[in-house]
Amino acid sequence: MLRKMGKAMKNSQSPITKSPKFATPTTVVLVLLTLSSSTPLYSSSPSTHPRPPPLPNLPIPNSRQLSWQLGDMIMFLHFGPNTFTGSEWGSGQAHPSVFFPTSLDASQWVQVAKDSGFSRVILTAKHHDGFCLWPSDYTDYSVRSSPWRSGTGDVVAELAGAAREAGIGLGLYLSPWDRHEECFGKTLEYNEFYMGQMTELLTRYGIIKDIFLDGAKGKGEKNMDYYFDCWFSLIHQLQPEAAIFSDAGPDSRWVGDEAGFAGTSCWSVFNRSAVKIGDPDNDASFWEYILSVVSFGPICAIKPSLVSVDHQGYQRRGDPSGHDWLPAECDVSIRTGWFWHASESPKSARTLLDIYYNSVGRNCLLLLNVPPNTSGLISDEDILVLQEFKELRNAIFSNNLAENGIPSASSTRGPQFSCHNVLEEGIYTYWAPEENQFDWVLYVDFQEFVSFNVLQVQEPIQMGQRISEFHLDILDEGREWKRVTSGTTVGYKRLVRFPKVETRRLRLVVDRSRADPLISYLGIHMDPFSILSNIPGTNLSSQPHVNGSYPYHNGSQAHFNASHAQSNASQFIWQITGNHSHVSKI
Repeated sequence: MLRKMGKAMKNSQSPITKSPKFATPTTVVLVLLTLSSSTPLYSSSPSTHPRPPPLPNLPIPNSRQLSWQLGDMIMFLHFGPNTFTGSEWGSGQAHPSVFFPTSLDASQWVQVAKDSGFSRVILTAKHHDGFCLWPSDYTDYSVRSSPWRSGTGDVVAELAGAAREAGIGLGLYLSPWDRHEECFGKTLEYNEFYMGQMTELLTRYGIIKDIFLDGAKGKGEKNMDYYFDCWFSLIHQLQPEAAIFSDAGPDSRWVGDEAGFAGTSCWSVFNRSAVKIGDPDNDASFWEYILSVVSFGPICAIKPSLVSVDHQGYQRRGDPSGHDWLPAECDVSIRTGWFWHASESPKSARTLLDIYYNSVGRNCLLLLNVPPNTSGLISDEDILVLQEFKELRNAIFSNNLAENGIPSASSTRGPQFSCHNVLEEGIYTYWAPEENQFDWVLYVDFQEFVSFNVLQVQEPIQMGQRISEFHLDILDEGREWKRVTSGTTVGYKRLVRFPKVETRRLRLVVDRSRADPLISYLGIHMDPFSILSNIPGTNLSSQPHVNGSYPYHNGSQAHFNASHAQSNASQFIWQITGNHSHVSKI
């Protein structure tokens, strides 16, 4: 009985809990090893993180150069006593009283520039005659001595205020050559004088985005050594955002002519040490080429609307092996001269469109001069041409037909570098191929046939300029690839024209590149305005290249009239429009 009761009492008690076993050191190590090998606390698996961008291909632009290049076009404003005397290079002896614009309105200049698609304006604050459009403390040869605004006016101040209000960048041209100042020719004294005037301009008028310099000096004038390095340092010290233009930079370079045409290959990569500011040898190869083409009669200048032959010198071509980033600027005037003259008329909008293709469309910035008249206003006929020029550009480039297609690529570096990026405007998203590939191809497929005659390609230049050769193919009705056109450099923007084609599939092939090619934008467009004409007795394949590309013969003999200048050399004869040092006279 007692035995049963004891068993019952034992069974009625709570179950005995076993004492926990303490892990041995070996067990702890095994557990930790298991955890660390199976579930890492801080994973760095490449599958969970995007791939970084590829390394840039040096040299690359600085922030000033990027801002400058993205602007596409700048309006130059040549204005001063020459406007009233009918001169291009004033003697410096004209009396200040000749400067008397009756209706000067800098706001009108700026509004015309803005409405026409220009990002900045540059004013000739002082041209070669030495007359200053601001009341300089270093000379009496300025607006202070003129009857305009009773001697209290300041053109630079009025333009600076108008530009600031409109959101347009302001640039200034201060001519190194001064035909009025007596100390010109005395190297130390004049350089001090010049830097004093430059300091006035850079400290009185707010933010300055551009400084335009050249080495202009007529034959027989006093010899002068300009302290360019001192000038450049002063400018960047006082205006860090100002991009400096000259034959040799430091921020942008002259393209080598005043016709507004860049080279068919145009690199932003350059060696600054290869050229000297104001040196006539800079463009010797250009004139040697012209003499080889036109061997009869006196030559005065090249007619801008007719020149598209391949007359490249170092400045217009650049250097793919260069050590400096120095993009080219194409300067040209809307009229024959740089200053306004009543006897002259503006170029047509279609001529400006052709210049646009051959400047902005060849990796350059277009600096288009639009001179105010004696009233102090931009003339109505110039405004009408500029409006039509903008309408032509909008009609062509506002519609990217590639957006109606589906892009694909031979390879892709990763999702953030998708080929779909090429249909988005801007340079900061782009397609990048996989590394160590040798086929670099972008395809676009369409549901329906599409017709076009313009190709637009852009590189993300903040990563360097890379592409040195490309071509465009379309798939024909026989399902065979047919080459339409080819070209060399791309850079910030390349525009290529060719006879109209129709297809449902195209491919852009990069044939050669300094590094893995990167493409930020691909556009195909229809341009109904650029005129193609049949030229008897010619063959397309033997003609100078259209817009610097190589169009492929499709049974017609069509090519651009501008390219036919070589076969009709007499059309080269025109008139001298020399204003800056880069115009060589033969």
